[in-house]
Amino acid sequence: MIAATAKLTSLFNARHGEAPSAGPYDAGLVLVALALASIGLIIVTSASMPIAERLYGNPFYFSIRHGIYLVASLIAAAVVLQIPMQFWRVTNPYLLLIAIALLLAVLLVGRNINGSTRWIVIGPLTLQPAEPAKLFFFTYLAGYLVRRYEEVTENLKGFIKPLLVFFLLATMLLMQPDFGTVVVMLTTTMGLLFLAGARLWQFFAIVFAGLSAIVALIVFEEYRMRRVTSFLDPWADPFGSGYQLTQSLMAYGRGSWFGQGLGNSLQKLEFLTQAHSDFIMAILAEELGLAGVACTLGLLLYLVIKALRIGNKALVKQRPFEGYLAYSIGIWLSFQTAVNIGASAGVLPTKGLTLPLVSYGGTSLIIVAVAIALLLRIDFEMRVDGVQALERKDKLRLTKKEARSAKGKEAVNAMLSDVAKEAAHE
Repeated sequence: MIAATAKLTSLFNARHGEAPSAGPYDAGLVLVALALASIGLIIVTSASMPIAERLYGNPFYFSIRHGIYLVASLIAAAVVLQIPMQFWRVTNPYLLLIAIALLLAVLLVGRNINGSTRWIVIGPLTLQPAEPAKLFFFTYLAGYLVRRYEEVTENLKGFIKPLLVFFLLATMLLMQPDFGTVVVMLTTTMGLLFLAGARLWQFFAIVFAGLSAIVALIVFEEYRMRRVTSFLDPWADPFGSGYQLTQSLMAYGRGSWFGQGLGNSLQKLEFLTQAHSDFIMAILAEELGLAGVACTLGLLLYLVIKALRIGNKALVKQRPFEGYLAYSIGIWLSFQTAVNIGASAGVLPTKGLTLPLVSYGGTSLIIVAVAIALLLRIDFEMRVDGVQALERKDKLRLTKKEARSAKGKEAVNAMLSDVAKEAAHE
């Protein structure tokens, strides 16, 4: 890998000069991901200090843990960056089995927190299986679309098969319950099937069925119904079902254009619960204002657009698995961002979803870092292919030049030989 990177850099520099854009990795993608992670560390530190002081007697308790998760994320990303995409193409069915096993394990031995069984505790570590399940399912779906492309686009059977797998995963997720992850996975699945060329009537039929199922799940679960009604009018019960949202809206209102200043949030003083995780954007808005929110959203938008562009480039270069996987990462990150911010701003019902690379949460942070590393690896392999094509082209040009030179020498030698023969004859 190091030799390939050095070769790629030297070939680009020889071909195009010392331009920064000629490096082996997308520097913009790396810098934006690091910027979001840095913003997350700063805001998590600020938002978590009051509750950390009360619970653990250390205001930096959550900040230190988040820093450890960041280091683990960088290590995981570095490891994934060394793995060829061929590995993911071959092993994606086995990764799906691992996802199913993890979701079963959390139902059997998971820890119940606030009425939800979403975490497996292993010593000091806490694993949330829903996060790797998302990535492994999207990896499987990208592989399935490559293997069964004609079935997906030409008949209903091929279209339904991945939805049955999704239904299995969704059932286990709803048993936790984790409704937000199900919605994100459904949206990403439908978006990817649509981009893969599924027929419109199949697509709209499944969208209608999915929306009907979501409505049914909301209507028949009292706590979900309360969330929807509080989302529609949180001020009707500001100290009951609408408490969390009203406190979040107050944070947005206090932030105004440029915020109250870093560390000066009032809502983080345990008025707003989950301030350092699901509602991190409300604290960011209160302390940094609309300017801070716009900056963060701009970085996340860059991340999503870059993922979609990498996916499109991969499809153009006849790398469908990489293209579909990059598309799924882009759709996943964009929709999860929209749901997180929409919930904290009162645009959508409250869902327990983190803001990618920003919110506190170890498993989520590591999995998103792995997803970014996959994007970098896909882009890197396409750059290697491009340089190898240039190298082959240069070798071919050199071979032709040598051939022309050899033919010229043969012609001159033949001419000299004829002149010598004529002289000897005279």
